[in-house]
This record gives sequence, C-alpha cells and structure tokens, in this order.
Amino acid sequence: MSFRITGPNASSGMGVADQSKDTFLELKRKKVHRYIIFKIDEKKKEVVVEKTGSPAETYDDFTASLPEDDCRYAVYDFDFVTSENCQKSKIFFIAWSPSISRIRARMLYATSKDRFRRELDGIHYEIQATDPTEMDLEVLQDRAH
Repeated sequence: MSFRITGPNASSGMGVADQSKDTFLELKRKKVHRYIIFKIDEKKKEVVVEKTGSPAETYDDFTASLPEDDCRYAVYDFDFVTSENCQKSKIFFIAWSPSISRIRARMLYATSKDRFRRELDGIHYEIQATDPTEMDLEVLQDRAH
C-alpha cells in the first residue's frame, strides 16, 4: 500500500512508498541499516527502496552501490567520535545526481527531492553530489563535527 499526493501543492505528484518510510525509521530508531538507497519508480510514480546496507558495511560499500550514470536518493547513518570522545551519529540525506545521467532523470529527482526529504523526519544534513568527490567521507566528517 502506498499513498498519493494530491492537491495544489503536488508539484511533481511523486508519492512515497510506505516501505520507504518504514525502512528509514528502522535506520533511525533501530540502527538495522547503515544506509538506504532510494530510486524513483516512474511507472508507480513513487519513491521506493532499491537497496539497504547492513550496519557492518562501510562508506565505500555505500558509494559503490550508487549507479555511476543514474540519479538516486540515499540516506547514510554516519557514526563518529567527537573531540570530547563521545560516540555520535548523524543522518545524512544525499541527493546523487551524476552529471552524466539523463537530463530527464536529473529533473525528476530535483523536482521530487524536497517533498521526499520532508517525509523522512530526522535528517541532520543534506549533501547534493554530481560526482563522487562531492560526497567524500571527509565531506561528511566536516559537516558532522
């Protein structure tokens, strides 16, 4: 089951599959996923889960899971230790839109992003990346501290 967004504010008309929200809550509350990669299902007109990564997976595993030539949304649960030696976690929303992807795909992901992100309550930071260097691990570390 999923819902449809209707009304005058439905700029892109893109819905969010319940599974997408449930999977995000599992990451946020239960820490059962290190990351989630979402894709837009153009036939269903909704954002669905494409892949999840277990807590043992690394940031390299995550970035290797993103397609080189197509857009995706992703959420990454970034663990780090503060200068006071406290273990912390910040949730990053990453809008992956490689410059070699189709213009139509980039437009679709761009117009649907804010609506989708609003459905995910608990995002700390957002990164928009058009090539892998824009989402290096150092970028996350700089933002999180």
